Amino acid sequence: MKIEIIPAIDIIDGKCVRLSQGDYQLKTIYNENPLEVAKMFEAVGLKRLHLVDLDGAKAHHIVNQKVLESIAANTNLIIDFGGGLKSDEDLKIAFESGASMVTGGSIAVKSPEIFIRWIKKFGVDKIILGADAKNEMIAVAGWQESTGTDIFTFINNWHSKGIKKIISTDISRDGMLQGAATELYKKILLTVPDAYLIASGGVSSMADILELQNAGIPAVITGKAIYEGRITMDEIREFLN
Repeated sequence: MKIEIIPAIDIIDGKCVRLSQGDYQLKTIYNENPLEVAKMFEAVGLKRLHLVDLDGAKAHHIVNQKVLESIAANTNLIIDFGGGLKSDEDLKIAFESGASMVTGGSIAVKSPEIFIRWIKKFGVDKIILGADAKNEMIAVAGWQESTGTDIFTFINNWHSKGIKKIISTDISRDGMLQGAATELYKKILLTVPDAYLIASGGVSSMADILELQNAGIPAVITGKAIYEGRITMDEIREFLN
């Protein structure tokens, strides 16, 4: 089965940016108009979009919902939205602004009772677990804090509570274009074989995506490789056809 390619748009000050290893000091602005970028993705046949509110992640509440609203209103992309979602009100705004799904990472670690409430209130299909790890240990707070919990225990725990969709980022690789952590994802799938695992971080070429596909990983997020021209729209179009 073909792996699902999910392009990423990260937002700071309403602009499309990328960070390296989550460092706000290592920021590159790629486009002043995220809607333009989203339309380019849709035009080649991509169906999904991973939209991250980096201002929201810093502020601990939703900030860039206008960007979400604009992309949702002007494309047919299925958008999963994340970054600083901490309250039921944040989720309400995200869904009303056009998100199909939301991602929660730090909240699942620090306030599991809220995350459980979201699963019950909004439904398991609308909630994605963010499992960001360094050296196989879960990290939170913009990746500044390691939790002492290993990623396999963490994912298994939430999977047992109904979570099916998981975005896992290998922090050491994120934005570094050094290849995906394929071995880590294979180990995660051995733990939860029926999960919809979305690999994130490190993708540098179509060869990396094909390696993940060959390993049986259902989906992959890629951002910087596209913006840096290492994966072209023509390559994506050809892959999708």
